[in-house]
Amino acid sequence: MREALVRLFRKRSDVCVIGDRALGAEPCPPDSLGDIVVLDDLQTASVLGSSLRKGRHAGTSVGLVLVGMEEEEDQFLSAVRSGVSGFLLNNASAGEIVAAVLAVARGEAVCPPRLCHALIRFVARGTVEPATPIRSRARHGLTIRQQQLVSLVAKGLTNKEIASQLNLSEFTIKNHIHRIMKQVEAETRHEAVEAVRASGYVAFA
Repeated sequence: MREALVRLFRKRSDVCVIGDRALGAEPCPPDSLGDIVVLDDLQTASVLGSSLRKGRHAGTSVGLVLVGMEEEEDQFLSAVRSGVSGFLLNNASAGEIVAAVLAVARGEAVCPPRLCHALIRFVARGTVEPATPIRSRARHGLTIRQQQLVSLVAKGLTNKEIASQLNLSEFTIKNHIHRIMKQVEAETRHEAVEAVRASGYVAFA
């Protein structure tokens, strides 16, 4: 897919491709990046976004565009927190990817309409709901395994990805997360993460 995108962008006179490689777990320094980075991995985007927000790279203007994504609210909201400005699903056409890159370069944001609505709901909840009740929800202690699961959910991993990483069944992961949500009185995975985050009980990277 990377090679196909490079060929696609190089056909355009208004785009210059300056790099073409897998970033891996430790992305290259932001100093060597261009205006836009196109990625297909949320964890890499999270690491890169964190690097751009911290230290001497703070304020560096690099647009992040994620392609090939699933239409999952938790992953999308994690991507937004990581600094991603473009979020494209796995059925996006080549033309849509090019249009998204150009839009992000202009300072715009791109995401599927349903997920955009999810972002609006999330912001509205944060404006209306006071912080104190959220902290009280997470008053119950979490086991080491539960802390590990919440951290992985916060990174935007799906149940299947978490199961693969921990060598557990997807059914077991689903049950664990359901119990965590019940324990902190959250209705969604994202609310559970935010409840635990607000409590300060688990440190997220």
